[in-house]
Amino acid sequence: MNPFQDTVIAAITKHMNEDHHADTLVICQGVGGHTSATAARMDTFDGTGAEFTTTVHGVETPLRITWSRPLSERAEVRPEIVRIYHESRGILGLD
Repeated sequence: MNPFQDTVIAAITKHMNEDHHADTLVICQGVGGHTSATAARMDTFDGTGAEFTTTVHGVETPLRITWSRPLSERAEVRPEIVRIYHESRGILGLD
């Protein structure tokens, strides 16, 4: 069972896709390993990870990234996404 309500998922994915689309791409290229991705969107998430769709060589490709620990509260999601973003920047040599 997903610990997050649909309204929470919708709000966070909308925010990521509208306000942080470049950061979402970095996450998918770095931690996600889709280094050739040219676009990415966050589709949903649950207590164990987030699901994305990336565009790789013109083809939409699903991707799941697992959280570093189980999440159950809305307030835990942002710090985990920020952590994954910074880890991804390191993987990609952007820092």
